[in-house]
Amino acid sequence: MSSSFVLARYVGAAVFARLADEGARVSILLLVLERTGDEALAGLLIAALMVPHVLAAPVVGAVADAVRSRRLLYPVAYLAYAACLAAAAAMIGRSTAGAVLVLVLAGCVAPLLIGGLSSLLGDLVPDRLERAFGLDVMSYSVAGIAGPALAAVLAGLAGAAWSTVGLAALVLAAAVLVITLPLPSATRRRRLASPLAAFALMWRRPRLGGVTAGTVFSMVGTGALPLVAALIAAGEHRPELTGVILSAGAAGGLIGSLLCTRWPIRRWRPERVVIVCLAATALPYLILIVLPVGWAGLPFFALAGGLGAPVSVAVFAVRDQESPPGLRTQVFSLGAGLKVTAAATGAAAAGLAAGAGAAVILAAVGICQLLGAVAVLAVGRVTPTSPQPRSIVSQAN
Repeated sequence: MSSSFVLARYVGAAVFARLADEGARVSILLLVLERTGDEALAGLLIAALMVPHVLAAPVVGAVADAVRSRRLLYPVAYLAYAACLAAAAAMIGRSTAGAVLVLVLAGCVAPLLIGGLSSLLGDLVPDRLERAFGLDVMSYSVAGIAGPALAAVLAGLAGAAWSTVGLAALVLAAAVLVITLPLPSATRRRRLASPLAAFALMWRRPRLGGVTAGTVFSMVGTGALPLVAALIAAGEHRPELTGVILSAGAAGGLIGSLLCTRWPIRRWRPERVVIVCLAATALPYLILIVLPVGWAGLPFFALAGGLGAPVSVAVFAVRDQESPPGLRTQVFSLGAGLKVTAAATGAAAAGLAAGAGAAVILAAVGICQLLGAVAVLAVGRVTPTSPQPRSIVSQAN
């Protein structure tokens, strides 16, 4: 079976799963407002879905690393996620406790839709990892752009409940594609690792710990961007600018991921790519402080989004190189969970600082990127040395 065919099916599964994960928050919000008009309940249910992404990631990742047949585990997890979304569509507005329960369950298996899915690429296409990671980052960009829009369009056409069910159907499609992937089964069941094992590995291996710390700082800044966009739009008296600014950043990320797929990063060590691109990402945000933002600022938001793509590809490469087979899924899942947490933290901090204005928050976003670059260097120097990693370049060749 050709690696191109395997990779095409993987990308299809990744796009379907992540479209649903990105769109679920919108469909749940719209469903709550449609049935109850209670904004507080909407926030509670979205939190019920999102918080387990972070808390469950180490445990779910450890289970995925230990089972013999991931080819069975992943579809079962996806079926559970889809069933929980469909159940939430029926329960919201009728049983708050039931809706919270099923959304928490969905959130617990969600790490296998994001970071856990990325961890499979090392086994699926070991000879094309650079291209595969670029396409994987592209799937996140596509989902970030289209997921919320798809949920809103479906809700407008058929109602928020059917929007939620439609997203569940996408996860079912992802499950079907995952079943067809040639995932090898373990000859014996591995020992279940500690949920803290990935943290310990990040401490022992400086490259892994460094890029993880760097992306956490970066995502704290990125999490503030929706509020920045809203403040800029309000200042320009153009509400539509909020969506346009965020779309510009997402489109830049999509273009960047396609460029990384076409011209893979080979000449530089991936952690150096993270350092350079994070430092470079600070520049567009700092320029926006002194320029009239509005429509003229869109190329700078797109540039910042584009520079984020090689960061993600390089981080995936480091995770693959530094993670032993028994911890690979846990490392990828935990890394994705930490990014979600960091983005939520940045959004909360930006909300508290909203009165300072968009320029101040933009400065903070740029500083976070610089701190991320410094963190990659600093953590790499103070943690214990690790064995020389296997090279993604040699695998690609």
